[in-house]
Amino acid sequence: MSRVINTDSTGKHRSQALRSIAELLRRLTQKTDIDNETRDMVAALVFCLREIEEGIESSADVWDKRGYYMKADELRTRWDWVSRMAVELERLMLSAAWDELPALLIKLLPRVSDIKITKLTRKDDLWVGKYDEFMRQRSPDT
Repeated sequence: MSRVINTDSTGKHRSQALRSIAELLRRLTQKTDIDNETRDMVAALVFCLREIEEGIESSADVWDKRGYYMKADELRTRWDWVSRMAVELERLMLSAAWDELPALLIKLLPRVSDIKITKLTRKDDLWVGKYDEFMRQRSPDT
């Protein structure tokens, strides 16, 4: 019997989300004003960060179930910046404090600095409409 290899792992999703964040940051640093596309890109950053956070928690839960509590805690600790950054970006969008965006982007840049981008591969459907989607999710009427 051969080994079963999961090609759709949380690690793969985490890498893809980090790549998306790196590309979004590249595009955002080239923007000069806050327009609808900028808002969409920031919302897409939040969604990518949430995806990473869910994957980390899923992976840590697996380690917990196997009794590897220290390994699970180390994983959570290594990636705890993800939830903090998502919360900061959410707060920025909800309070419309767009003047704080450059400082937050600077805090996020070192987290993806090891990702080399020679060609932008993410299409605009990654971020188009994400701001409205974010606001709908945050609305108490939904």
